Amino acid sequence: MIDSKLHLATGVMGNAASLLLYAAPILTFFRVLRKKSTEEFSCFPYIVALLNCLLYTWYGLPVVSYKWENFPVVTINGVGILLELSFILIYFWFASPRRKVTVAVTTMSVALVFSSAALISALVFHDHPHRKMFIGSIGLVASIAMYGSPLVAVRQVIKTKSVEFMPFYLSFFSFLASSLWMAYGLLGCDLFLASPNLVGSPLGILQLVLYCKYRKRGGVMQESGKWDVEKSTINTSDEKPKQPETAITNNSCSQAP
Repeated sequence: MIDSKLHLATGVMGNAASLLLYAAPILTFFRVLRKKSTEEFSCFPYIVALLNCLLYTWYGLPVVSYKWENFPVVTINGVGILLELSFILIYFWFASPRRKVTVAVTTMSVALVFSSAALISALVFHDHPHRKMFIGSIGLVASIAMYGSPLVAVRQVIKTKSVEFMPFYLSFFSFLASSLWMAYGLLGCDLFLASPNLVGSPLGILQLVLYCKYRKRGGVMQESGKWDVEKSTINTSDEKPKQPETAITNNSCSQAP
């Protein structure tokens, strides 16, 4: 009884942490809406996160899992689907024509992969353990790809010594959600829920360490960039101010589980 209550409580806390994690990119997309540009942000992490949410929502439904044993997994990943779709649509609206093609092709590929996996699990396998093993295995691959996407941002942070495109709250909630869902999977003896977060939790710690190391330097770089822009607006000479060349990418939204 105690284990059952602890399992449910961990799932509820995981839902709360994941909701904050899903909501974190809202600030990024306010920036996109304000500037009417996707800048150098990448949509790939959101598309991979969408696949992850689709697979684990299906995983938690009674078709795959036994009754509603994984109800917390369904609720939070269902919310994740809505949010990730919203982010992808906003990105698509403001992206360049070339990026729109990339986003459309990648998103349709994700929809095809999920639809195929759902149909195979429902029609080919006739018991819950085999369905869980099939969908869980595909979800594990998707989760590893999703948790690997922050490595792009990590590399860029080390290269530029700036954390502008790796927000603290995104990294913190990524670590917190991964840790809670790892505990949820272990308490429920479900390795398909615990295993992906064994990767996500250490990556969250790595991002937090890098943030603490480079946050002051990032602040200096941002102030310097602001001063350059201010000087450019009052430049009365015929020479056009040089635009700073930066190669930046956004941090992914690691999702649960």
